Amino acid sequence: MGSVGLSPAAILDALLGQGPDWPRTLVWELRLPRALLAFQVGGLLALAGVLMQVLLRNPLADPYVLGTSGGAAVGALGALLLGLSGLAVQTLAFVGALLSTVLVFQLGGGLKRWHSHRLLLTGIVVAAGWGAIITFLLTIAPAERVHGLLFWLMGDLNTAAPIRLGGLWLLLLLGVALGLGRTLNLLLLGQSTAATLGAPIGRTLVLLYVLAALATALAVSQAGSIGFVGLVIPHLIRLLGIRDHRFLIPAAVLAGGSLLVLADTLGRTLLAPQQLPVGVVTAFLGVPLFLYLLTRQARATEPA
Repeated sequence: MGSVGLSPAAILDALLGQGPDWPRTLVWELRLPRALLAFQVGGLLALAGVLMQVLLRNPLADPYVLGTSGGAAVGALGALLLGLSGLAVQTLAFVGALLSTVLVFQLGGGLKRWHSHRLLLTGIVVAAGWGAIITFLLTIAPAERVHGLLFWLMGDLNTAAPIRLGGLWLLLLLGVALGLGRTLNLLLLGQSTAATLGAPIGRTLVLLYVLAALATALAVSQAGSIGFVGLVIPHLIRLLGIRDHRFLIPAAVLAGGSLLVLADTLGRTLLAPQQLPVGVVTAFLGVPLFLYLLTRQARATEPA
């Protein structure tokens, strides 16, 4: 699929290094790096969603809805406007994501007094604030760069480079998160119960902050602000009956990566030769489900 069609046999030959040069170039330097980047970003966003839902004890928590993606986008956008690249962009994106996560957590009631709906409303307000800052940065940006920055903010995988080691970040964060699987299961019982059962609450919460912010920052710095993957995927996995985080986390990463590869494919083919930003496609998929989940949660909390 794409502007240039390749048969399955031609793709296989290209992967094996056989056949003409142009299919090999197309597969190895364009399509495969883009697919791997989409999978990596989708996996990171799904992982961040799972961790934030445990951290904030809110099934509607998501890097996009709670403003974490917005904070990361402000950091990355500021770095890009300053002419920075690479590690500097990722570092500033991480600072913005971590700041946003801590801000939502503290304004939402802190450790002792948080409430699911209060956290959600706080996240929406913080996300709106980041949106205002992004608008300001775009206003002062050079006119010739605004279109590219806007496309990037809506989710852009066009920056995919020939295969590199960026996927190691996903594997590293996945490994750390899996090591917390048992503790995450205990946290679902409540912090007091988890502490009684021997879970290191303070250390785990700090680590969840850092992991969720880092996963979001890595995703945003590579592909812009892509919404609803972190919300949709964990719920779909739970609907399949997988609730143990030792299995839910890898399943969510796999499903999140696959969803973003599919969304990118749809974005490149639905209006070909024009391209839809991948964030637009995920929003079309995610917004109806988010509204459904929000309504479902509201009904569940209503008195009988």
